[in-house]
Amino acid sequence: MPRILIIDDEETIRDILGQLLEMSGYDCTLAEDASAARDILKKETFDLILCDINMPGESGVDFIQYALTEYPDTAGVMVTALDDPAMADSALDTGVYGYVIKPFDRNGVLISVANALRRRQLEMETRAHRKSLEETVAERTTELQKSVATLRKALEGSIHAMALTVVMRDPYTAGHQQRVATLACAIAEEMGLSADQIDCIRMAATIHDLGKISIPAEILSKPGSINEIEFNLIKAHPQVGYDILKPIEFPWPIARVVFQHHERLDGSGYPSGLSGEEILTEASVLGVADVVEAMASHRPYRPAQGIDSALEEITQHRGTLYHPDVVDACLKVFREKEFEFEGRPREK
Repeated sequence: MPRILIIDDEETIRDILGQLLEMSGYDCTLAEDASAARDILKKETFDLILCDINMPGESGVDFIQYALTEYPDTAGVMVTALDDPAMADSALDTGVYGYVIKPFDRNGVLISVANALRRRQLEMETRAHRKSLEETVAERTTELQKSVATLRKALEGSIHAMALTVVMRDPYTAGHQQRVATLACAIAEEMGLSADQIDCIRMAATIHDLGKISIPAEILSKPGSINEIEFNLIKAHPQVGYDILKPIEFPWPIARVVFQHHERLDGSGYPSGLSGEEILTEASVLGVADVVEAMASHRPYRPAQGIDSALEEITQHRGTLYHPDVVDACLKVFREKEFEFEGRPREK
């Protein structure tokens, strides 16, 4: 049985409305003013408030605004002695579902109350449905985040396994890929690249020499200089890496970044001689990090040349071989942020 709180300073009006509505199956509570109604609302709940507009003390408009704010599951209908459109608009602006005019028309009162209660029920159902949808979306989002995290972990595991393959094939470059990844990410962060781009760079850098598994081990570990045929085999490793990675559906362009990491700004790189904007930003970052780490490290065919020589190389060829923004960020990482390769102190 719907419960209705009737508020009117005229006792006769309260009684008439109460009797009319109770005869129609409603449970009614009567209050002579807003103050009494507030006290009642603290103890009881109602489906509908039927409130006179003009009352001594707190007006019906002010009270109904309070009531509908504090008790949002309660519907409201205003009562007025004046058939005034402005008054009606003012009443409706408070959030009530309708108003009735004194003297009352019995059917008009019942229709207004029934319509208000129906609208209240629909709005409550809508809110409940919206809340249920929000909870479902939140649950699905959590599940999706877990799935993404699981997928990401699997991808990182696969990349790590591929990186180990390169290390097993070419022990002289053990740690090279990881050091390049660390420097490349530091450069990318200094450049303000997005988190997605930095993830791509880290993954690609970790396996950027994957294609070296196609190069005979005796060439990779050969001391001294290599001949042109051997160098051409080495130059093919970005293409081989690309061919291995291309079928894998990574959420980043890892295969393209690996393919381009030896391309140079002026088109003098390999394997395709790309230039300028044809080279991905991620590949430009990886390329500079790769050069710096390789020059700073020992190789079978030469001793380590050191960080200073590596930084001089990228500075000298800034804007020709290497993207100027990447070079600037790399120099800042070393000179201002005091970057160090793990396990290798900075040169003094």
